[in-house]
Amino acid sequence: MANSDVRLALWSGINFTGRRILFRRGGVAVRDLGAFRFDNVLSSFRLRNTVQSNQVTLVLFSRINFQGSFRVFRGSQNVANLGNFNFNNVTSSFILVGRNLTNAEISQIQSTGRPPQDILIIRQ
Repeated sequence: MANSDVRLALWSGINFTGRRILFRRGGVAVRDLGAFRFDNVLSSFRLRNTVQSNQVTLVLFSRINFQGSFRVFRGSQNVANLGNFNFNNVTSSFILVGRNLTNAEISQIQSTGRPPQDILIIRQ
């Protein structure tokens, strides 16, 4: 897994404004964004795999522990307004990996509450 090539920047405001949190390595699962005082404030993000731009997945969940409704973003991209996905100020947990997660893998994560192996898990 090429998790070391993954970058993620999260912003509290639309159009990449407001408070920012950076993840400079992929392979991270945040069970509760409250650990960063960032629960339900995510409005925009930049997602990159610096080596293979199509090999990255970000899954945003509306509840802690990878529960609730979710949105999946695959491949390097900039999302200036999560409101366009009906997900502005909703995210409470997320999973970031340097490969493409399948829909079946995401369903399994949601049903078990366990992220993929070999990634850093951040709890509150």
